[in-house]
Amino acid sequence: MKKNISIIGAGLVGSLLSIYLAKRGHKISVYERRPDLRTNRISAGKSINLALSDRGWRGLEGIGIDEEIRKVAIPMNGRMIHNLNGQINYQPYGKEGQSIYSVSRGGLNCKLMDLAEHWDNVNFFFEERCTNIDLAENVIHFEHQGTMKKSSIKSDLIFGADGAFSAARMPMQMTDRFNYSQHYLDHGYKELMIPATADGSWRLEKNALHIWPRGSYMLIALPNLDGTFTCTLFFPFEGENSFASITNESELLEFFHRIFPDVVELMPTLVNDYFTNPTSSLVTVKCFPWGYKDTMMLIGDAAHAIVPFFGQGMNCGFEDCSVLNELMDLHGDDWTTCLNEFQHARKPNSDAIADLAVGNFIEMRDLVADDKFLLRKKIEAYLNQQFPDKWIPLYSMVTFSQMPYSQAMQEGKRQEIIMRNIMDLPDLEEKWNSDNKDWLHNYIN
Repeated sequence: MKKNISIIGAGLVGSLLSIYLAKRGHKISVYERRPDLRTNRISAGKSINLALSDRGWRGLEGIGIDEEIRKVAIPMNGRMIHNLNGQINYQPYGKEGQSIYSVSRGGLNCKLMDLAEHWDNVNFFFEERCTNIDLAENVIHFEHQGTMKKSSIKSDLIFGADGAFSAARMPMQMTDRFNYSQHYLDHGYKELMIPATADGSWRLEKNALHIWPRGSYMLIALPNLDGTFTCTLFFPFEGENSFASITNESELLEFFHRIFPDVVELMPTLVNDYFTNPTSSLVTVKCFPWGYKDTMMLIGDAAHAIVPFFGQGMNCGFEDCSVLNELMDLHGDDWTTCLNEFQHARKPNSDAIADLAVGNFIEMRDLVADDKFLLRKKIEAYLNQQFPDKWIPLYSMVTFSQMPYSQAMQEGKRQEIIMRNIMDLPDLEEKWNSDNKDWLHNYIN
């Protein structure tokens, strides 16, 4: 039986979900509080580019646009670590041929909306802010952001795909036994820019994600097709070196010359970017249940917002769509079973990647520049090469596979115990540099 389905939120996940549902013949209405991104390019404080990996590609493959997106995506084969002393170290992400891909958030979102509108049974409504949902009656109330006109629509099924601060989630938070938590990091982020050279080329190696790790904070840079790099400064809100401590141009330049000396000459608009671009917060949202009866379901960040340090926010949301699609294949029109299995299947995995993402922040901002950490990564790569069926690095399990996040986290914990034992060995570097590495095999067999 075909349904009238409303999706609140026309972002990446909402737009992708509309296509999956449209292909099944349902009538889809997508409501977005912002203007149409295709005619009003805005970032609302969000990064203008993202890192697509295997789970995200799987979501795009399901609607047949993965090859088209690959044409406008830049492969990043590893991390390029910029140390304070000017030394640069390269750390590959995985095996030969394994990469994450820098893609434009806005470009991908626009492409998904264009593709959705190719279907006669999909309609987008912009500048419609969800003010409330009557869960008992399945009625959504809106207010147009321009005219302030109020309206209401009744749906057979509602999906809330409107992000971490979801309006669709609010009525569910008022229901009995709804669990909800949000946790902010003490760090925020601000976007900066490295422009292209005069001939339109990149000022840094384009096929890498660049990181300037500085202990309690860091700067990263992702390449764009136009030769620019989008940079993100992850920085404490308060403290000696923080957003609060830098209040004018001289303080900013003194800090950057001292902490990121090789970046300053690459950023001619640093001062303007820093004091003009918004400072945004980093929040983790966990909640459950995601659904209300068989008529309402949260998806993407509305159900499980995570911090960006594993590059999995979009990928996790796209995987939501893939998993839901597989359950629709399995259960057909049995929406009660489909939606219930969806939330129970995805909840432990979204919790796992949320925790992993916070942990990876410490690795990115601090450990990647540590010599002992670099040795550990070499040992892990060796174990993976020698025992590919028994040892897959945690990063690869998360980024280059569809292994459930919860399983990857458990396997990562097991590996952590082994690696701690290895790293505590006396004369480890001498052992590692010897030709005989049979001693390592004892930790696997």
